[in-house]
Amino acid sequence: MKRLLVTIAISALLGACGESDPDASQYGVDPTLPAPQRGLLPNMTIAKPAPWGDQRPTVPQGYTITAIATDLNIPRQTLVLPNGDILVAEGRGGNAAKLKPKDVIAGRIKAQGNTSVTSGNRLTLLRDPDGNGSYRDRRVFAENLNAPYGLALVDGSLYVANQDALVRFDYHDGQTRASGAPVKVTDLPSAINHHWTKALTASPDGRFLYVGIGSNSNITERGMDAEVDRAMVWQVDARTGAHKPYATGLRNPTALAIQPGTDVLWAVVNERDELGPNLVPDYLTSVREGGFYGWPYSYWGQNVDSRVRPQNPEKVASAIVPDYSLSSHVAALGLDFSTPTMGAGFADGVFIGEHGSWNRKEPVGYKVIFVPFRNGRPAGPPVDFVSGFRGEDGMTRGRPVGVTVDPRGALIVADDLANTIWRVAPVR
Repeated sequence: MKRLLVTIAISALLGACGESDPDASQYGVDPTLPAPQRGLLPNMTIAKPAPWGDQRPTVPQGYTITAIATDLNIPRQTLVLPNGDILVAEGRGGNAAKLKPKDVIAGRIKAQGNTSVTSGNRLTLLRDPDGNGSYRDRRVFAENLNAPYGLALVDGSLYVANQDALVRFDYHDGQTRASGAPVKVTDLPSAINHHWTKALTASPDGRFLYVGIGSNSNITERGMDAEVDRAMVWQVDARTGAHKPYATGLRNPTALAIQPGTDVLWAVVNERDELGPNLVPDYLTSVREGGFYGWPYSYWGQNVDSRVRPQNPEKVASAIVPDYSLSSHVAALGLDFSTPTMGAGFADGVFIGEHGSWNRKEPVGYKVIFVPFRNGRPAGPPVDFVSGFRGEDGMTRGRPVGVTVDPRGALIVADDLANTIWRVAPVR
């Protein structure tokens, strides 16, 4: 009976929000922003998981894709170590209570599109002893972590962003297991943890660490007190753990990267929901020190979100327009800059892992894209680099998260639905 009542409630709520999705092409520097749409619930399309079987994701001609690790426990982000080993952060966090009946319903629907595997709470090391891309040596590097996500290596220190703290391990080249317990660098906001992931990258000189911290709500439903130190990027002194806000108004900065040859920090950001299938675009942007990017008061610059109370016109006036729209609700969770080893067509730009939408009638995302750069800036439409995670049959066989460029010439992709690490490389 309980299941029947939930089904009836879902049908009623979705029926109340049955508008069709308009054109989802919102890529680039000047996306089309439709008028906001409000309803009880957005259109919701369940991911409908299915095994890969004999199928594989699709990659461009001239490239191969290989599953180098399977049966992991929710792989999220990866790090290629100097000797070519790959570290995989496995886990899932968050403990936010549902606020309204619609949150309960939406949560149950979204859960049907996620893996049922238990959180690994560990780092796994993959090694390719023969140098042929097989990675047949696999070991647990560190365990008993708390939903690890972001990873960075600086001068013999391996940094891990757990959902509640930034920690450090000593690391030497070729090491296969942590030599001891991690040392805490600083606590990270973890109360409620509506957005639990903590993205991480380091400055080129290793002095600072940058940590992406998502909001505790969609648009402050829990009040502004719950948003203290959230929806921002922290700058952390790697030696002392002292930290300060580096940039604010970023609803959920899920991946960070430094542009090679510069000190410029870039991020992919997941924007707010419940304004319709084509609002608000998730985005790729450079992150300016002291910059404010709109959340919660406005989106894509000075477009005011009328749901937020109280309003703040002064903050809206200062909001920075992001550099590049990725389209609404693609759920970008991975970011890394390419190198010429990835082939001429993909030598200059960024790879972005798109986990995929849940709140659209017509799904978007579920792929890895390449955004080309020219003169240090995004230039031109994105190119599908790894696709086919969601098939034409409506079944979802994978959901890409972290993407990491191996400087030797491969893209490492974490798939947290199939619990697989994929390796994409040019045919040589």
